[in-house]
Amino acid sequence: MLDKKIDWIKVAESEAEISWQPNHLSVITAGSKTITLAKQGDQLFACAHKCPHAGGIMANGSIDALGNVVCPLHRYKFSLQNGRNTSGEGYYLKTYPVKIEVDGVFVGIPATSFFNF
Repeated sequence: MLDKKIDWIKVAESEAEISWQPNHLSVITAGSKTITLAKQGDQLFACAHKCPHAGGIMANGSIDALGNVVCPLHRYKFSLQNGRNTSGEGYYLKTYPVKIEVDGVFVGIPATSFFNF
């Protein structure tokens, strides 16, 4: 099996530069993708901008006590670590790796090319 290439896109100069909402969520742009950033404790997570169920804007939701991001429309819950639906509806929320380096905050987006599969 081939490893898929990841492009690391810089989304902020530092964590302090990120414009966090009171719910610890933020909307950012990574390349051509709009993504939701989440802060849970001292960790950052990135996930799809919209809920896979009905398109709710995830950054308008919340993070529950277990560290799941909760969609604002129907309260579907998703693990920030792997995108699995934890409230039982069977949906999957796309997640992206995040890394903090001395020169900024980066989100990993799968590289797209003719040869990726």
